[in-house]
Amino acid sequence: MNELFRWQWVLDHLDEIQTQGVEHLKLTFFAVGVGLLISFPLAVWAHRHKRFYLPITVVTGILYTIPSLALFAILTPFTGLSFTTAEIGLVGYTLLILIRNIVTGLGGVPADVREAATGMGFSANQLLWKVELPLALPVIIAGIRIATVTTIGLVTVTALIGQGGFGYFILLGLSRFFSTATLLGAGLSIILAVFMDRLLIFVERRLTPWARAVGSPAA
Repeated sequence: MNELFRWQWVLDHLDEIQTQGVEHLKLTFFAVGVGLLISFPLAVWAHRHKRFYLPITVVTGILYTIPSLALFAILTPFTGLSFTTAEIGLVGYTLLILIRNIVTGLGGVPADVREAATGMGFSANQLLWKVELPLALPVIIAGIRIATVTTIGLVTVTALIGQGGFGYFILLGLSRFFSTATLLGAGLSIILAVFMDRLLIFVERRLTPWARAVGSPAA
């Protein structure tokens, strides 16, 4: 067991682990953040103009199905082994997940609630921000959770183009037949994914207490 995983090596590389952890978080947050900025207006547009939903999901679906290594290989001649190359791929993989969940969340708002708000004189933007978004928030955050966990896993692949993250240790271990580094990188990626998932569940519960109250059994 000592040969399989060397704790002393881990203790000797704590600074490097911290550096790669920060890099992993930076790549993840940037990808999900930019993905959300792109997805939100597209999803709102698709929600309001139903005929655009299929073309938008077809395009983002194609992006989602492109293997990450193939996508990086296509981008590298244009953007090099850079942060930009990594983020173009990572952002692309978040779009389908986020757009679908945002449209589903907005579409799940009861029609009578919309009609009541419209009858009270709400404009389209007021209806979106004051009625539809709050009610759609649980489904939207669920999409953000899926996108975040998926991105954390995909970030490990960016080590192949020199962008670090915990994938750096996986690549290091595989190239040197050193199981400690491989297990460390994989384990930390899993821990980070689980932590972020639980954190977003906590955020969802704090932002949507009414949803928890509705879902809880009567005392």
